[in-house]
Amino acid sequence: MSHKNFIQVFEYQKLRIGEDGFKENHLNSLVKFNEKNGNKYFTPIYNGVQFGSYVGVIQVGGLTIEILPKADRDTSNSKENKNLWQGVLLNMLRVCKHIQVDNVSETGLKKKYNSILEVYYEIFLNEVEQLVKKGLIKKYRRIENNQLSLKGKLVFSRDIERNLVHKERFFCEHQVYDKDHVIHQILFQALRILDDLVSNNLRDKVKRLLFEFNDFTCSDFNAKHFEKLKLDRKSQPYQKSLDIAKMLILNYSPNLNSGQDQMLTLLFDMNKLWEEYIYRVLQRHADNSDYSVSAQETQNFWEHKTIRPDIVVTNNHNQEKIIIDTKWKIVDNNNPSDDDLKQMFTYNLHWGASKSILLYPQIEQKDSAFGRYRHEPYRNMGEEWKSVKNTCKIGFISILNENMIRNSNEIWQEIIAKM
Repeated sequence: MSHKNFIQVFEYQKLRIGEDGFKENHLNSLVKFNEKNGNKYFTPIYNGVQFGSYVGVIQVGGLTIEILPKADRDTSNSKENKNLWQGVLLNMLRVCKHIQVDNVSETGLKKKYNSILEVYYEIFLNEVEQLVKKGLIKKYRRIENNQLSLKGKLVFSRDIERNLVHKERFFCEHQVYDKDHVIHQILFQALRILDDLVSNNLRDKVKRLLFEFNDFTCSDFNAKHFEKLKLDRKSQPYQKSLDIAKMLILNYSPNLNSGQDQMLTLLFDMNKLWEEYIYRVLQRHADNSDYSVSAQETQNFWEHKTIRPDIVVTNNHNQEKIIIDTKWKIVDNNNPSDDDLKQMFTYNLHWGASKSILLYPQIEQKDSAFGRYRHEPYRNMGEEWKSVKNTCKIGFISILNENMIRNSNEIWQEIIAKM
């Protein structure tokens, strides 16, 4: 990937035609893609776009745009700052299992990539290469064809349609046992997509692998095909490569702009990614601790409506519950908004929690103390009903320490200390 065909921006940053190789055809493709998805990814502006809370990569018309998260006060847009936040994004994707490969560890992401898409490309190609070296598996599949001998089951309707004149032929359905099955066809399609997208340093590997798959059927796949795909013991080693192949195939939009530009998108809502990241960190270290952690606990709220806090942490000794609601945004002080306070008050009542925390990324802010709601609910304490505390605070957690990505154990310890 050439650096002149690669743009890095931060969330909420603006990009206009003429900047860093961004052209009118790129803008037209982005706008059309955004409209097809409810205009949720960015906001069109005069001669450009303003990105929002979605981070990740858009590859369109030979140009790669990487949108990075940012939670600091550095306004320089320096290469060093972009590399730092690219590393943060890669680490968060790994922790959240969006990069589901065992050999990508917390320290293994130090390699410099032009974009996070290249991480997925390289992982996919390495996985497929290993499968080829071990030997591609054979599977049974059903086929229908016209043949000169009766083999398998005769398909009467098709036979009459095709062979009314040619009595010597039979239209049959039968099984074959070979390598040209749906799993390999999916990998073949993903390789063909990569052949249009990869940079020069990966192109040779793509060409070599395409040669191995060149005799397989070329098919088109959609989400329904992946829903029906079931792996058995024999095909289980294909799981990682199929996960990335699914991402490539379902996010690839060929001929988006009147046949001119092809597009591949890999975008994540930063608010949801931050929530999942904090949950995964807590879950990872809760197994051998005094706490248990759960997410997406839903309760009925009003009629058919439900409510769901981000994270519920339970003290295993006294069964005390603490609600954590994550917010990926920069706030200048530790005073919660009225809406957030009302939301946390409701969570406390529904889950029987005495504490709740609004958790933001930290820059220079300090945690607030636990503030008490004026209403204190009564709860059954065995032999009698007693009023219990009902509190909420704002907490801040940094994912960096002196421009280095913090390990998950440090973050776990700090969050527990806040409770």
